[in-house]
Amino acid sequence: MSGISGMTAPGFEAVREAFEAGLAAGLEVGAAVSVYVHGRQVVDLWGGVADPATGRPWERDSLAVIFSTTKAVTAACAHLLAQRGELDLDAPVARYWPEFGAHGKDRLPVRWLLTHQAGLPALDHPVTKAEAIAGAPVVRALAAQRPFWEPGTAHGYHAHTYGWLVGEVVRRVSGRSLGTYLAEEIAGPLGLDLWIGLPEAESHRVSRLVTTPIDFAALAALDLAALPEPMRDVMAAYADPTSLTRRAMMLVDPPLNHDDPAEQRAEMPATNGVCTARALARFYAALIGEVDGRRLLSPATLAAATEEQASGPDLVLRVPVRLGTGFGLPTPDAFWYSPTAFGFPGHGGSIGFADPASGLAFGYVPNRLEDGPQDRRAASLVAAVRAALS
Repeated sequence: MSGISGMTAPGFEAVREAFEAGLAAGLEVGAAVSVYVHGRQVVDLWGGVADPATGRPWERDSLAVIFSTTKAVTAACAHLLAQRGELDLDAPVARYWPEFGAHGKDRLPVRWLLTHQAGLPALDHPVTKAEAIAGAPVVRALAAQRPFWEPGTAHGYHAHTYGWLVGEVVRRVSGRSLGTYLAEEIAGPLGLDLWIGLPEAESHRVSRLVTTPIDFAALAALDLAALPEPMRDVMAAYADPTSLTRRAMMLVDPPLNHDDPAEQRAEMPATNGVCTARALARFYAALIGEVDGRRLLSPATLAAATEEQASGPDLVLRVPVRLGTGFGLPTPDAFWYSPTAFGFPGHGGSIGFADPASGLAFGYVPNRLEDGPQDRRAASLVAAVRAALS
């Protein structure tokens, strides 16, 4: 196994120890973690193997797919347009995207796309992989789709559709695809190795995903009565192919595989961001303050974006969540919780978040995908960071 490389500022040595322990215990294949505090980088570590098939080590510039951690990056693009007076989050989506007004959606505000309240987490018919890569067919289908609930009355995780919905508004307003807007207005000025729509020239840097496909037959065979009560409804929803949960999560048939370079080059602004942990932490640092003289969102814009918009049981995830406008807000039981924290975790374990109260900005990216309460990799790193800060 490749060793640990990088730096920790004095006082943050415990973060290196936690990172090393995860690799030594076999919890990681390859990963990276980066931390900023008040705009200054205090942790930048990487290690392990980026490609188990070839033994390619994880290097300083290795990239990772970050799945839903992407959603906060997409939200920042919308908020930047709003900050500049080009987008009104409370205006109807149809003002910018007229076709979207079908089936009574003509008054649905842009804000509800960002808060997962639009009632559009799925489609009446599955999307093919080719359609997902092209993007435009999905956008047209969403414009024509009837909401699954009355918009604004409930929230349900728009796992895949969020990116195409918000991305199309950004495209209509700016005249640029969301990936291009991100590159030109955020990643480029801040010097971030961060893309939605990876250039082919960068594909050799991407780490290979290590994952186990979901066994839906095993889910269907579960003895739900034997599960702890909070898990029964969740597992039943995932096991049922007709549930909104299953339809939202498995929107694309056959399922997407973001290890595929064709998917990485496409723009799927809910799930296929590619970056380094360093870029992810620097992105969050620039949301809450200046980094090398640059700040992304003003304090007023950020405060509005991270104010709670919805909370309680999610119609898709089947568990309680808290939502800002495009940014996730942790529930008190989350390992990254603080009353002022905001960010977004991703499938497999990646996470980016910031806490304005402490000046903390955190980014973690692995290539071994693990989900659920048993995954404590990022939690151990966050605990070490907070211990150092205290």
